[in-house]
This record gives sequence, C-alpha cells and structure tokens, in this order.
Amino acid sequence: MSTSSPAASVELLRRIADHDARVVVIGQGYVGLPVAMRATEVGFPVVGFDIDPDRIRALAAGHSYVEDVPNDRVLAATEQGYRPTADPADLVGFDVAVISVPTPLRDRVPDLSYVEAAAETLAEALRPGALVVLESTSYPGTTEELVRPRLEAGGLRAGSDFSLGYSPERIDPGNERWRFENTPKVVAGVDDDSRRAVETFYGELVDEVVPVGSTAEAELVKLLENTFRHVNIALVNELAMFAEDLGVDIWSAIDAASTKPFGYLRFTPGPGVGGHCLPVDPSYLSWQVRRRSGHAFRFVELANDVNEHMPDYVVRRITLLLNQHGRAVNGTKILLLGVAYKAATSDWRESPSIAVAERLSALGARVSACDPHVPADLDLDRHLPLVPYGEDTLAGADLVVVLVDHPDFSAEDVCRHAPLVFDAKGMLRGLSFEGEML
Repeated sequence: MSTSSPAASVELLRRIADHDARVVVIGQGYVGLPVAMRATEVGFPVVGFDIDPDRIRALAAGHSYVEDVPNDRVLAATEQGYRPTADPADLVGFDVAVISVPTPLRDRVPDLSYVEAAAETLAEALRPGALVVLESTSYPGTTEELVRPRLEAGGLRAGSDFSLGYSPERIDPGNERWRFENTPKVVAGVDDDSRRAVETFYGELVDEVVPVGSTAEAELVKLLENTFRHVNIALVNELAMFAEDLGVDIWSAIDAASTKPFGYLRFTPGPGVGGHCLPVDPSYLSWQVRRRSGHAFRFVELANDVNEHMPDYVVRRITLLLNQHGRAVNGTKILLLGVAYKAATSDWRESPSIAVAERLSALGARVSACDPHVPADLDLDRHLPLVPYGEDTLAGADLVVVLVDHPDFSAEDVCRHAPLVFDAKGMLRGLSFEGEML
C-alpha cells in the first residue's frame, strides 16, 4: 500500500525550490565532492558520506584531495553547513540523495558492489517523499534492475512512495572552461514525477538541464559519450602506428584535417587511455550488449585492443630509438614526464604511464617520473619513484619520455636540456630536439 501521495511530491519540489531539502551525497571522490560543493554553495544543507574515514577527516579539516576542488572551497563549504561523515546514521531524514560511487571492472566484468552498498545504506534511511539519484556510470538498466529493488527492500515503492532517477556525471578533471555548473546535465526518472523531481533538483545546481525519456536512456548517454571518445582515440592511435610505417607525419596530418569546419572532430594519439572513464565505461556497454543480445560490440572490443596495447608500442619505439643511439634499455636512466592519465589533473587511475614504467622496468631500465600534480609521497608503484621537475632532472636522464603534456612542462626546456627525447604527446611539435615523436 502506498504511504505517500501526490502532495508528497509537491512538498519535495517546494523544499528543493526553497533550498530546504536536506541533501546527501554518497561518495566524496572526483564526482561526488563537486556535487556536494555546488549543492552547499547554492544553499542546501549537505551531508557528504564516504566509507573512507581518512578522506572524511581531511574534508572536515578543509583539506581537499580533488585537484579541481581547492582547500578554500571545502573550508568555505564546511562553514556554510557542509558536513562530511562516515556514519550512516547521519543519513537519516534526507530529502535528496545522490549516489556517486566507483563502478570499476573486475576481470573485465562490471563491479557494482559500491552502488549496491550505497543503495542498501540509503534504504535504511529512506522515507516517503524523498528523491534518490544515481550518478555512477553503469550499463543501461542499472537504476531499475539493481538500485530500485534494494531501495524498495524496506517496503516503500519507487514512483509511488519515493522518487528515483538517474543523471550521468560529466566531470572533466582539469577543464577550466566546462565546470559542473555550466555543463548541461542529462536527467531522467523512473516515472514522470521522478523525472520532474530530478530535473528540479539539478536545475538549482546547473545552468541547463536536459531531460530524457527513461533512466536506461540516460545511462546509455554516458556510455555513448565515452565510447565515442574511446573509439576515436583508438582510431588515431592506430593511424599513428601506420603513419610511422608509411613515413608520414601523423601530427601534421591531424593539424591539417582539423582545419575542416564540418564533419571532423580533432583527436590526437598518445600512450594509451586512463582514468575511470575510457578504460572502463565502454566495457560496461559491451558487457551488457553481449549479456542481453549474445553479440559482441566489435567497435568497443577493437578500441580496447588498440588502446590497451599502446604502452607496448611506446616501449617498442623507445627501444628502437635507444638502439639507434647505441644504447640498450637495460641500465638506461629513463625519465617519464607525466604520471596522471591526462594533462592538468592529478588522477593517475588506470594511467598508461604506469604501464609504460612497468614494462621499461621489466627490461632493466632505471625509471623515474616527474609529475607536479601528483603528490611526491604517493605510493604509485615500487618501480616508479617521483622526482622534482627541473633542468638538472632533465639533463640527468639518458632519455626523457613525454607521456602527459602538463602545462607545467616547458617544451623549450625539454628540447634544451634533455639529451634524447621520445615525445608520445606531440608536445614538442615544431621544435628542434634530439629524438622522435609518436
């Protein structure tokens, strides 16, 4: 029997509009923390929940571990009412809950244990008239098939007793132009009232809301966006390998193609893909397609094959370059520029730099790395000590490998001080240096 009424939905919308709604954000990482900060800044009372007690203690002290969220922003948020916690009891009485937890792969199979745990935790605090939104990236059907039954385990029903929706995250670490609040937000609900509640909530946080017809459609939006990037990066990565065989400058060809004002989007090659999204999200879609239809998603599987083997190709090119200069990889001092998976960010999850370092170390190279965005005391890998970036560091290496084009790295300094360079990002285009580009 339903324990709520249309009046409960109206009351939720009113509380959201008045910023009286008590907001809970489950997961305070690269996605959840920006959501919590923005919700606090527009006036909502916000509880940021995370199972990592060290992370919660740091946030409570005003210390951020997310580069795009500076310490002073966290400190200001705590003064405005943001409350980080690891205690599930603090979730009781929420009006709006956002689930922003990791969705990794385990042996190439989606691991949704964090989403399941978050839904089960929220079910204990769920009350009639509340709204729950999943933001974590997953395959189409996750909200309805996995989250909904766990929330309903306590007796309340989605759609009639509480609102349930999905809104894919679009956080781009290091992007100063497109931030959380000015990036259009796709939203969906399990029914019209739920969609309206999700739309109303995010309408208070962002400049533009884009409603779609179902939660599965919204889930597919995120996977489509990242699969598009993944496939196109694989395309230019494979082209880079063929262009080398053909004696063609791939970077010059890309620059020229980019002058076309229609029908073309610029993608550039590199040592592979990293972060939580590209190495993971397309595989969620491929897994679900195979599970439901029995067919392989060939574009995704081909892209996975190309991008996963780019570190091997980079190491092969490095080996050939050293051979041309009378050196073996074994015993050579190799300095890697960049550990993060992309420029201007500290996120090194699934970074191809780690894979390159492991392969070079296995061949006997003495490998170190520079990355001003990654804390020097971070235990990346026992084979990859972090060293300060500077002229002496560049000059002291036998070979410098550019893996991330951080703005902190000076192309001119690399050309001037590095004795030999392999540039996997095209950072040194147009400059004179001893070495090669991807």
